[in-house]
Parts: sequence; C-alpha cells; structure tokens
Amino acid sequence: MKTIFTFLIFSLLIVYSSAQDGFYDFNVKTLEGEDFDFLQLKGKKVLIVNTASKCGFTPQYKDLEALYREYGGDDFIILGFPANNFMNQEPGTNKEIRQFCSANFGVSFPMMSKISVKGEDIHPLYLWLTSKEKNGVMDSKVKWNFQKYLIDEKGKLIDVAYSREKPDSDRIISWITGD
Repeated sequence: MKTIFTFLIFSLLIVYSSAQDGFYDFNVKTLEGEDFDFLQLKGKKVLIVNTASKCGFTPQYKDLEALYREYGGDDFIILGFPANNFMNQEPGTNKEIRQFCSANFGVSFPMMSKISVKGEDIHPLYLWLTSKEKNGVMDSKVKWNFQKYLIDEKGKLIDVAYSREKPDSDRIISWITGD
C-alpha cells in the first residue's frame, strides 16, 4: 500500500511540474513593478524580445513600436525584456529603461523588468524559450540583444529570429498576419 501511495504522489508531482512548464504559467513584473500574468496572452501571437539601450540593434525599438502600432491588439502583442547579458549594454535601472524607451522611441508595447536571458541566473521564461526539454520544440541560445521568439495563439514556441532579422521582416509579418 505504501508503494502504491508513493507511486501516486510521484505521478502527481510529475504531472504538476510539467503543467508548470507551459507558456501561460509565467508571471513576470513590468518595468513599473506590476504583475504581468501570461494567462492574459491566451489567443494572441506573442513576440518576445530581449532588449538593450546601448546596442547597435537598439534602433530596432523603432521597428518594434511600428509593428506593435500596426498589428498589436487582440491578436498580437510584443513583450520586451531588458537584459544586461551582452557587454553591459543595458546597465540602467527599470526606471531609467522606461525613460529611455519612452523618450527615444515612444515605446508603448509592454516592457518587463530587467532580467537575465542566459547563464547561471537565466530567468525561467528564457530557460523555457531556449530549452527543448521545457518548450517541446527546439533548443536555442540567446546570441545577442534583440533576439526574437515567436509564440503562437496556443502558447507554443514557433521559431526564433536572431538579432539581425528586423522585426518587420517579411517572415515575421507573414507569421503575424497568417499569410
């Protein structure tokens, strides 16, 4: 009886732990310190991008904002995640990052609190994005700032677009519009 009980508990733990690995199970903080629950993203395509204020790709903020203004809404959203993992290119505080994004690019898409996108202190979301074991689709590495992850309406990782691919590339636009 004890063996059966142990087996049942172990089975429930496996089911529970795997349920926690879904895209919609994440809850993060915005730059302003407010909770942002990924459950609200159900039914939307989501573009997740790690950002930095002092990078050669920082002008992509302009393209991201234009993309968000054109397609953002009930079906599509962009989430920005500032990270300081590459050559100290995002040294600012959350408040400084908000000020920079607003003043220089008029960023209106949701920006989350600064996190780590690789290494020992990788944020659980980025562990999910980069690990096939977690996301069920592919392994990847965050190579630089402004790397983009494409998540479908069901919370499934679809693809990754590396930094050099602009947010308004034909491939990303086609993914958003379904063309």
